[in-house]
Amino acid sequence: MQGFPVRRMRRLRYNPILRQMVEETELSLRRLIYPLFVVPGSGVRKEISSMPGVFNLSIDELLKEIRELVELGISAIILFGIPERKDESGSEAYSPEGIIQRALSAIKKEIKD
Repeated sequence: MQGFPVRRMRRLRYNPILRQMVEETELSLRRLIYPLFVVPGSGVRKEISSMPGVFNLSIDELLKEIRELVELGISAIILFGIPERKDESGSEAYSPEGIIQRALSAIKKEIKD
């Protein structure tokens, strides 16, 4: 048994976050992350042709969707912003008036958790 490690580093058990990440698969509402696509405008709810049942939503429609998700018990979302204009540096992504920044402000104001 020469060469067998005397001490086995259990790196995947190092902390609770890593342990939770590699534990047995469990499907539950607390593990779901719901994708939402945010676009500029008002009253926009346009289906994405390549993803049936998924919509581009303006901020007002986004808030309605999030309220429904909260009622269903889904507590995590991921936002994808579709900016009004695109440039080579992606300046809308870090602009204080970018679509994601405005959406997050509205969500924090309207939805408490």
